Amino acid sequence: MNKYALVTGGSRGIGRAICVKLAQEGYQVIINYASNGGEAQKTLEMTGGNGELLPFDVSNVEQTRAALSDWQQRHPEEYIEVIINNAGIRRDNVMALMPEDDWHRVLDITLSGFFNVTQPLLPAMQLHKFGRIVNMASVSGLKGLPGQTNYSAAKGGIIAATKALAQEVARRGITVNAVAPGFIKTDMTEGLDEAALKKTIPANRFGTPEEVADLVAFLVSPNAGYITGNVVSINGGLYT
Repeated sequence: MNKYALVTGGSRGIGRAICVKLAQEGYQVIINYASNGGEAQKTLEMTGGNGELLPFDVSNVEQTRAALSDWQQRHPEEYIEVIINNAGIRRDNVMALMPEDDWHRVLDITLSGFFNVTQPLLPAMQLHKFGRIVNMASVSGLKGLPGQTNYSAAKGGIIAATKALAQEVARRGITVNAVAPGFIKTDMTEGLDEAALKKTIPANRFGTPEEVADLVAFLVSPNAGYITGNVVSINGGLYT
């Protein structure tokens, strides 16, 4: 029986690195993306073909449930045992000037997306008495960052939801943890003043997507079965 892992926002950046790492760990990776099919196909190729593409917008509950239901119908004897809620966007601005749509869009993808994806997949995990859920948070959700009220609210909400859900499902062999990266070298950090920001990081560098992927791979492994409800920071000492 194959092991299946769903990675939302898996077409590039941290999501891509997680897809590649989990494929190396023996998972069939379900690569979710909303619109960038070309990049998602590249991710699939980088996994060695150990997976499949599953396009849907995590913020759209009907679209999400239809896609997951279709997957289950095509795999009637199997279930998704690992969920990596990675999909998210940044639309930074000071709150006084923030368009209402930027507030809602960031929360809809990160926070509502977590619910839309995770809730329908929980029953199968509970039935099989095994599951791993890893939610991508951020240092912004731990300490708050100016210009990121929407992003901080979304990531802070993910952290709180992680702690609550972990307590609901632990007895069924399901762990729920969050990973809170600092500055990771991806397209989401392009345009930032890396030279100046490195001076604020004790490790004096940005992290890599592969370092985050290695942490995620450990959290979904059998060796991490007694770790749940935690937020694991990976930020080079930026915030402790």
